[in-house]
Amino acid sequence: MRFLGESQYLLQRHFQTFMEAEMAASGLTRETHPMIQSFIDTHAVLLRDFVFSGVSLSHQFPLEEIERLLGDGAELMRVDIWDQFRSHIEAAERQFRAQLPSLPAQLSAWEKPKSEPGAK
Repeated sequence: MRFLGESQYLLQRHFQTFMEAEMAASGLTRETHPMIQSFIDTHAVLLRDFVFSGVSLSHQFPLEEIERLLGDGAELMRVDIWDQFRSHIEAAERQFRAQLPSLPAQLSAWEKPKSEPGAK
């Protein structure tokens, strides 16, 4: 199973929005950390790939199984895939929230400088 195009973008955007909100609630914003968008973008891709890999690995069907499921069974397969998506997304979000308390220390190098560059 492979997820392409808009599916990748939508899930990545979900994680970007999620991380921006969670980090803002912890005081990590673009105002306090001007370079934070790079961190968010990179980690959104990692979380997206975690979800897609997990769903793909849990849905490896032999060709005969797919042929047998076509028809009414295909709808059941779609419901199962959506359940897997939800489960993997929730796992990725829980993991991010668990790591959130340590992010301020990890991102301290990305903080806005206390004074303007070149100022004395």
